[in-house]
Amino acid sequence: MLRCPQCGPRDVYEFRFGGEQSRRPAPDSSNETWADYLYFRRNEAGRQQEWWYHRAGCRRWFLAVRDTRVNQVDETFWPGDDSAGAPRPDTTSSDPAPPGEMSGREP
Repeated sequence: MLRCPQCGPRDVYEFRFGGEQSRRPAPDSSNETWADYLYFRRNEAGRQQEWWYHRAGCRRWFLAVRDTRVNQVDETFWPGDDSAGAPRPDTTSSDPAPPGEMSGREP
């Protein structure tokens, strides 16, 4: 089960994983910096903040804090929601656009 901030708890098969949330490089960053951002992930064991898309429900992107060691989601929230409780890794993006498109559609 995964809790959508809009629809509530739903079967995980209704969602699409969008990857780790990471800081987007400045537009004038080097090609190497952009390649690292686009193709490499930290893939750490422990809690990480991730993008998820509710494709079979409200069709919106949201963030989740998931412990990769036990595959347990501790919390879900909208981007920019300061009321979410648990401390998060320092990966807040200056541009909270989800992976792919900025619209509510799946990439």
